[in-house]
Amino acid sequence: MDTLSYKTISANKATVKKEWVVVDATNQYLGRMGSKVAKLLRGKYKPEFTPHVDCGDNVIIVNAEKAVLTGNKWNNRIYHTFSGYPGGQKDVTPAQLKAKGEDRLFKKVVKGMLPKNKLGDKLLGNLYVYAGNKHKHEAQQPKTLDINSLK
Repeated sequence: MDTLSYKTISANKATVKKEWVVVDATNQYLGRMGSKVAKLLRGKYKPEFTPHVDCGDNVIIVNAEKAVLTGNKWNNRIYHTFSGYPGGQKDVTPAQLKAKGEDRLFKKVVKGMLPKNKLGDKLLGNLYVYAGNKHKHEAQQPKTLDINSLK
């Protein structure tokens, strides 16, 4: 029996192949799309996934203003923050976040689906969100990905 075939390969910074991916948010549900983007950032769709290594892709989201929330979630859902000081509790709705910028809403949604440690912060840095159809990452030659084809 060849025991070398049973060794687990652990990816590291030198062996990881990171790619650039463009995802179109037109008529996509925000939460479902956010979970798939989080998996792309994490690298869970790759066979060489290693939990403690940044082996995910760089993800560019275009047409972020066309993402959909069902029902009355634009105004009824509330995100809470607390500064730690008396009277420092703030509430914000998705509509208010969207008014401040498309990237804030997407980053808030995806950040909640990533690990809560240094790796999660680094992975969130690989996410780029743009309101229109244009982005400034053409030099990286990103490939277009249909987000509905992923599980």
